[in-house]
Amino acid sequence: MTQPLRRRTTCRLCGDGDLEKVLALTPTPPANAFVSDDQLSEEQPVFPLDLFMCRACAHVQMLDVVDPAVLFENYVYVSGTSPVFVRHFEDYATTLIDRFDPPAGSLVVDIGSNDGTLLRFFQNAGLSGLGIDPAKGIARKATADGIETWGTFFDGEVARQIAAQKGTASIVTANNVFAHADDLGGIVDGVRHLLAPDGVFVFEVSYLVDVYENTLFDTIYHEHLAYHSVKPLARFFEARGMRLIEASRVDTHGGSLRAIAALADGPYEITASVGELIALEQGLGLDQPEALRAYSSRVNAVKNDLTTLLRKLKDQGKSIAGFGAPAKATTLMYHFNIGPDIIDFIVDDSPLKQGLYSPGLHIPVVPSSEIYERDPGYLVILAWNFAQPIMAKHAEFTKNGGKFIVPLPKVTVC
Repeated sequence: MTQPLRRRTTCRLCGDGDLEKVLALTPTPPANAFVSDDQLSEEQPVFPLDLFMCRACAHVQMLDVVDPAVLFENYVYVSGTSPVFVRHFEDYATTLIDRFDPPAGSLVVDIGSNDGTLLRFFQNAGLSGLGIDPAKGIARKATADGIETWGTFFDGEVARQIAAQKGTASIVTANNVFAHADDLGGIVDGVRHLLAPDGVFVFEVSYLVDVYENTLFDTIYHEHLAYHSVKPLARFFEARGMRLIEASRVDTHGGSLRAIAALADGPYEITASVGELIALEQGLGLDQPEALRAYSSRVNAVKNDLTTLLRKLKDQGKSIAGFGAPAKATTLMYHFNIGPDIIDFIVDDSPLKQGLYSPGLHIPVVPSSEIYERDPGYLVILAWNFAQPIMAKHAEFTKNGGKFIVPLPKVTVC
């Protein structure tokens, strides 16, 4: 069956129809569409990976929308498998509690809560947590593990149900999900209804500045419909009865934006951080299409460096494996034409991915123990944002003569 796809014709932040294509990548299957042995004979459809800029508000976005039920209801990523993210979420919760001092027992709602890693830290600090996540299997597991999680998509109706059953929220979070929804206006309207008068909405998303400056093109995939920057976000929240009060850069996913919004009539003023990041974006030209149209040449330079290296190694008879099977790997491997003729297998620490095959290219995903059993000469770190902890954890691989290849932000052999 063909997976459903539709194309929107207006900007999802401001609603304007003046949209200009600024980047076209190789079409791919959904980035987390791993398959089992009995699905290998089925051809997986691919969908466009084209980015457009709104000429009215400068928001960069994907217009081709894959049905979210296809993308998220059988999700295979869980935060708790990454020690880096566990520490990040612990610091995140501590920072918000110190900054906003929510009353003991008050409600924290996490939209796209995954396995409840973040909420657990809020609960441990004496707050009440509720997760909302459409991945029903992960939601059930989180609930069983003590983090109440509703297995559904967040919208205005769900917000009203939460408010009716549990009251208003001191904090609503949405981490690495506020770029994933087509109806961002509906989400913010729901958040506005759910927040206490002095509540805050905090979200982290991949930051367009980092995608641009560090050539992180592989963070572009069908789950990520929005490529956020501060200037259009500030305008968007203002139009929705809220205000963007704070914006800061964090290092997750190669470079992310943490933004904090509050009710327009709430007690918080807009901090200088918002204007500072808007000035940075404008200085890079990211409110104009020309900068992003030129971006593809930088992507192609990285492609040439990496594929030249990998094909040279294969010509020398070397075995090459991949480390990590994140969503970004699908974009990188398709756009760089790196398939099973180059990568023999991929190791990943997530049991949800082990024993499956990568989307479209069907490279087997296996536990990291296979590194030492099959002894490849080179490991391409496809989860490059975790390169340092991966190399530290597998120092034995390099001790035995193996080499790591980090593809981004620039090709490096370690």
